Amino acid sequence: MRINTAIRYVSGITVLGSALLMGQVQANEDTECIAPAKPGGGYDLTCRLAANALLETGLIDKPMMVSYMPGGIGAVAYNHVIGVRNDDPNLIVAASTGAAVNLALGKFGQYDADEVRWLGALGADYGAIVVNDDAPWQNLDQLMEDLQTQPGEIVFGAGGTVGSQDWMKAALTAKAVDISPRDLRYVAFEGGGESLAALLGDHIQVFTGDMSELRPHLESGTVRVLASLSEERLGGPYADIPTAAEQGYDVQWPIWRGYYMGPDVSDEAYQAWVDKLETLSEEEAFAELRDARGLFPMSRFGDDFDGYVKDQVTQFKQLAEEVGLTQ
Repeated sequence: MRINTAIRYVSGITVLGSALLMGQVQANEDTECIAPAKPGGGYDLTCRLAANALLETGLIDKPMMVSYMPGGIGAVAYNHVIGVRNDDPNLIVAASTGAAVNLALGKFGQYDADEVRWLGALGADYGAIVVNDDAPWQNLDQLMEDLQTQPGEIVFGAGGTVGSQDWMKAALTAKAVDISPRDLRYVAFEGGGESLAALLGDHIQVFTGDMSELRPHLESGTVRVLASLSEERLGGPYADIPTAAEQGYDVQWPIWRGYYMGPDVSDEAYQAWVDKLETLSEEEAFAELRDARGLFPMSRFGDDFDGYVKDQVTQFKQLAEEVGLTQ
């Protein structure tokens, strides 16, 4: 099996069509997934997972276009879908826990979590505290000791401004040793790809990203993960990475990876996508593709997922108050 990839540009937005070539299946409409960031990060991974898996399992028979729409860590895409592509039955948009955080903080402008149709989640990821392979810290304790004595000297960086989910990971890490998040030196980037490049280029010292983004760098030995922000140790290539909790720091950050659709998409079109993703989640071939991208099982669809996201937004509003982002 080989991968066919074509790149084109539409209205200044990078568009990548990617498909696994296979036998003919029942014809489908052209489909598209918007990744609300530049290539290389978690949103890119989320769209590619749907594009490749849906085609390989025969749930679509034409290459799904993957469009990149960076800006505001999801805000530009969110506003675009609501205002321009509001009833497009063939468009899905990648989302994650980060979108719920930004909605809780009002970073998507006038819109809240009720403005789109939350479709489903196909996998979960977990936050990570990452340093370069030649960093002076061999474990989380060493980083925390330095953070307590010189919080403004250690440069953190990640995809998103103050208040984003990646900043939240850094903030909770600081709070675990009674450091005010406002004392952190934090550099914001447009997505995980840029953040990792900054870490590898020694422009930042600590990256609070996601485990799934790190697999190729773990294999090459270019980064060191001081802690995963999961409830317990993860398996496979991550089995040797300790959690923050087992090192004595109560910091956890699970991340769902899923999709939403425009607010005026018909019930019929919405349910067709719900059924498609639910069927996909049960395919053995999908499990292999998900695992290859470093994601872990999570299956929530339709009304169940919609309620889950909205509950998260409420919880994050409370968390924002705890870390001093709101009064």
